[in-house]
Amino acid sequence: MRKQIIEYTSPLDALIALTKQLNTYEIKYQMNSEEFFAKYTQGETSDDEVFVEWAGNYQHYLALHQEIKSKLTRCRVKLSKPI
Repeated sequence: MRKQIIEYTSPLDALIALTKQLNTYEIKYQMNSEEFFAKYTQGETSDDEVFVEWAGNYQHYLALHQEIKSKLTRCRVKLSKPI
């Protein structure tokens, strides 16, 4: 499988793209990504390239989700402080 590098203008754009990719896996394998990742990390799936890619995409999704959540929390804290 040929890999392609895609650059996004923001973490939110990347998160949206990853969500779409994860949704494709979830539909194909009839399993949500959280459930898949738990099985993958416990060795209950094969090491097929598609599963390795799905796991990597899910880890990237989690990292981006946390990054965006942290930034939003910092914004909320800044906005709640009196000027």
